[in-house]
Amino acid sequence: MILKGSQRGGALQLARHLMNAEDNEHVEVYELRGFVSDKSLANALQEVVAISKGTRCQQVLFSLSLNPPVGESVSIADFEAAIGRAEEKLGLSDQARAIVFHENEGRRHAHVVWSRIDTEEMKAINLPHFKMKLKDLSKELFLEHGWHLPEGFRDRSARNPMNFSREEWQQARRANQDPRELKGLFQECWARSDGRAAFEKALEERGFYLARGDRRGFVALDYRGEVYALSRWTGQKTKALNGKLGDAKSLPSVEDTKALIAERMTGLIQRYVCEAETALGAKENAMALKKAQIKERHVAARQKLIERQAERWAAETVTRANRVRKGVAGLWDWLTGKSRKISKENEKEAYAAIKRDDQERDAQREKQLAERRALQKDLDVLRAKHSEEVAALKADIASYLDLRSADTPQRGDASAGQFHDRDRVADRSREGDFEI
Repeated sequence: MILKGSQRGGALQLARHLMNAEDNEHVEVYELRGFVSDKSLANALQEVVAISKGTRCQQVLFSLSLNPPVGESVSIADFEAAIGRAEEKLGLSDQARAIVFHENEGRRHAHVVWSRIDTEEMKAINLPHFKMKLKDLSKELFLEHGWHLPEGFRDRSARNPMNFSREEWQQARRANQDPRELKGLFQECWARSDGRAAFEKALEERGFYLARGDRRGFVALDYRGEVYALSRWTGQKTKALNGKLGDAKSLPSVEDTKALIAERMTGLIQRYVCEAETALGAKENAMALKKAQIKERHVAARQKLIERQAERWAAETVTRANRVRKGVAGLWDWLTGKSRKISKENEKEAYAAIKRDDQERDAQREKQLAERRALQKDLDVLRAKHSEEVAALKADIASYLDLRSADTPQRGDASAGQFHDRDRVADRSREGDFEI
């Protein structure tokens, strides 16, 4: 499983994130160890902050996420074993810790938060090279469980180039596109072009247009006017961009490019795109309702199992207690050693009952996760079909733009009248002569 850790402060913010029931379908505080407060995660983490006041440490917590591969079933015992090994490697054994399980889209993952404050010496525990240690442990877990090893573990140079930042994710979400596909699109256009003209044509074939950004030099715009910084989405440095694309000052500005796109865009294709997105929204709403119904049913089933197990545990506890005789008979059992034998049998039965209950809860969770994964698979297929449809519409837009631009001057060197077309568009924009 993938292990990602970080030193951090912000106890209340972290507690709110871990207890977020809006972005996670199920949230379970599985363990609070070594805290005075055993009810509230926020109170437990605040204890660490209070203790740290006796030190100079600012990042008083160490947070670790454990994410199994997609489609793999991992038991609670496997999570606990991985957490224990991580704890030992990091030097956090016996430190106060909290374990929280999240379930979303048919997947279960875990978060662990340790206190870095050594309460005996009143200083923060140093965590040297923790990223490398977690990476080594992650690789061990992949190999031990027989999971497919990510390419990044085989060869660092072969790491997935589709990794993206939170800002990139949010921008792609605004454009209703898969950020991995979007980043791959820009990187493919960059790789297959040998200069500005080829790169610009490759972008326009996908419905994107090269422009001069206000702050970032080279940018691209889609048909909505959303701006994408090429340095971020292609993964190239400014020097490489300048080397292949030349001087950004010779490109039209973002505003002029938006005006050009607005002139060329037809209401018909806009309507097609809107219809496709409306249809997707309606189907996603239907699936969201089904997801909510599944969640409600799963929560009720889990609560029912907990109540049934509690009743059974109470009855079994009474049965075990009745085996211990009282009075003179109890004294005789103690003298003969029978009471010790009964006590051991009771302990053995209680431990077996705990394991049985854990296995029942695991089996129930796995069954529910399988049902939730099936719904997520349908949703992923729906989104993939939508992406294909929108991609086809963008290809239509690109074809139309090629036809409209056939009898207009091509963009070349600035001194050769490159800005003639955009200047004409700017003039028309002032006259309100747009088709849309």
